[in-house]
Amino acid sequence: MIEVIFLGVGEAFDEELPNTSILIRCEVGTSPVTLLLDCGFTAPPQFWREVPEVDVLDGIWISHFHGDHSLGLPALLVRFWEEGRSKVLTLLGQKGIDSFTRKSLDLAYPGFYEKLEFPIRFLEVEPKKDVEIFGLTLQAAENSHSQRDLALRIDAQQKSIYYSGDGKPTPESMDLAKGSQLIIHEAFHMESEVPGHGTVTGSIDMAKRCEASNLALVHIQRKVRRQVIDRMEQFKDLAGSLNVMVPEPGYRITL
Repeated sequence: MIEVIFLGVGEAFDEELPNTSILIRCEVGTSPVTLLLDCGFTAPPQFWREVPEVDVLDGIWISHFHGDHSLGLPALLVRFWEEGRSKVLTLLGQKGIDSFTRKSLDLAYPGFYEKLEFPIRFLEVEPKKDVEIFGLTLQAAENSHSQRDLALRIDAQQKSIYYSGDGKPTPESMDLAKGSQLIIHEAFHMESEVPGHGTVTGSIDMAKRCEASNLALVHIQRKVRRQVIDRMEQFKDLAGSLNVMVPEPGYRITL
């Protein structure tokens, strides 16, 4: 069983919805695994409400280095230190995840990286290089975004989850998403093409072509989100047998 919890679903500057951040919980053998997908500047409070225990989280995936996907790391790490975390924490992402984390923590809380009393392991996940960790298989592919963004596929227990981070699909990310039980995709606008961003209709088309079972639309532009919700019946007609959802913070799906 894999549980997916949408801690946040908003875009960068949404005054009502926290940044898109996803919590994955699954049983691998006899060991529970907890993985956080992206950690923007408004994501940590959502995480702490859901996971108050300091040693539960095993790893954090950072899709790219824009602030609404990554700049919650300093607050998360320093609170772990404050509450006495001892378990190893693995930070996963593209090349540069090590230096980015150190720089952002030093900017937010100078000198604290050296004070952390729990081990941090950095693991680069790049396209065309499968990574086995926590009993999961991780694969990455580049999306089309204003900054290099890696979409992530997680395979566990014969189930697959695809998370886009930000950006429009590419042929490589389309291949990566094929056959997923759940695609979580950024859909900044309904239909209008915005450079470096996905759309609702484009995400539905992608998920259908990839023969996915479920599609969660996240990171919708704050002034567009209500229009998307109002038109959901129309989008569901377009989706056919594909289950399309616009999750709210706290929404859960079990695969």
